[in-house]
Amino acid sequence: MEIITGTTQFKLERDTAVALGKFDGIHIGHRRLLEEILSRREKGLTACVFTFDPSPAVFFGGNDGKELTTGEEKRLLFERLGVEILIEFPLNRETAATPPERFARQILAEQMKVRFLAAGSDLSFGAKGAGNAALLRRLGPELGFEVTTVDKVCLEGREVSSTLVREQVEKGNMETAKRLLGIPYMVTGKVVRGKQIGHTLGFPTVNLLPPDNKLLPPNGVYFSRVRVGERTYRAVSNVGYKPTVNADKVMGVESFLYDFEEDIYGAYIEVSLEAFHRPERRFESMEALKIQIQKDIAAGRSFRER
Repeated sequence: MEIITGTTQFKLERDTAVALGKFDGIHIGHRRLLEEILSRREKGLTACVFTFDPSPAVFFGGNDGKELTTGEEKRLLFERLGVEILIEFPLNRETAATPPERFARQILAEQMKVRFLAAGSDLSFGAKGAGNAALLRRLGPELGFEVTTVDKVCLEGREVSSTLVREQVEKGNMETAKRLLGIPYMVTGKVVRGKQIGHTLGFPTVNLLPPDNKLLPPNGVYFSRVRVGERTYRAVSNVGYKPTVNADKVMGVESFLYDFEEDIYGAYIEVSLEAFHRPERRFESMEALKIQIQKDIAAGRSFRER
């Protein structure tokens, strides 16, 4: 996948089918947009995603700066889904003030050679969010591209949105989040060296420190899957400060992988949080912690056999 980032000065050489959006979380509604552009590859168009960096929610102060999907995770998921070009368009005072019609003419038609564009029915873009799907449909014939809008997807009577996904993750409702996203909620990063407490107790673990801007669910223990390279392992993961053994106020994700004994310090891994098991708590002794870890591992085996 080709990635164009940090610049407004680019020009594509191939005719494109473009999905335009914020893509925070890449939920099942976003996946409908991606299906639209991917299907146009059969007509010789290049599947392209256009999104903003930073996300509008972060730039305009709509959330606390925590993202459902970090930039690195978006790149990973888009490539897996078959996107051929990803444009991370810089969002700043100047670009945010771009008149919508100028955006359509200069960016979409001239620089991106758009021939097909898919967007959500609630699309807004350009200065003061004045641009919408109706404007693009009006300009499309003149500028040489077709526009398709995708309606909101509903799940269990509620419209699927990044806000709804965020709400479920913040509550620790990981199984609901999985239905909204189409995949389990993911936390990624490089494995760092911990204090070796797990190894001392007989349960070696892998530790990762997520980026500061990554939204994490409530502190606690989760049933999970961990992807290392091309292999995926069932796991039990602790999200939080590990209060029994760590006085440092650093958030981490520590995972015990079933049937895994490799040394992978420095490796990039993906932890997919499938279900909440129990809240994080402090134990009176290392022996009490060891007994609880044994119970957590046994519970994880039962979960994975469901």
